[in-house]
Amino acid sequence: MQYRTVRPTTPPASKTETHVAPGEATLDDIEVRVLACLFEKESTTPDYYPLTLNALTSACNQKSSRDPVVSYTEDTVSQALESLREKDLASLIRSADGRVPRHRHQFLEGFQLNPREAVVLCVLMLRGSQTPGEIRQRSERLYAFESLAEVQEALDFLERSQPRRLVAPLPRTPGTKETRYVHLLSGEPPATGLSAESEVATAAGSTDSIQSLEIELQSVKAELQELRREFETFRKTFE
Repeated sequence: MQYRTVRPTTPPASKTETHVAPGEATLDDIEVRVLACLFEKESTTPDYYPLTLNALTSACNQKSSRDPVVSYTEDTVSQALESLREKDLASLIRSADGRVPRHRHQFLEGFQLNPREAVVLCVLMLRGSQTPGEIRQRSERLYAFESLAEVQEALDFLERSQPRRLVAPLPRTPGTKETRYVHLLSGEPPATGLSAESEVATAAGSTDSIQSLEIELQSVKAELQELRREFETFRKTFE
């Protein structure tokens, strides 16, 4: 089916006065979810892409592969799409037969990314803070990374990107081994920067470490008691 892109109706003169380059635009959380879902579904459900408003709303409200889980209305998603079109990050298209309009992203062009880098950013947009290992595992349907080093290369590129960096590492917390990363499309992350899921995982890791130390201490105590008994037995042989 043939589609044609519907261009924004904003007069060029007024747009020039307030226009911000897509790569410099700051997005709210809803725009981040909508844009990431458009990019994801282009790869995972290509037969249904570009997406209708109904399909896009369902994608935003998925209960799997999303953090946080949300419950947007079509009006909410529609408003986000309008804002993304104004920022040149999405476009509205209509089929030649005039059926339901559909929506497509301009993610790669807007942020000047290749597919590998875009996938890394997309996973962070959909699932909150992630380690390189989690990104590699959770991006399999979008891009097959050959190694963790390849994921790290993409993260390093995004962290150094211009005119602004697109991702940032979070400070490591006690009990964690890998660095977690967050996207910066909505600005700098909160002080903790961790999603609820990540905080639970971190707390669980800390608890496991304490339990391991306690078990090791009990083992050392038992060995010490056994050595004492053996020493007493050995000493008595000379009495």
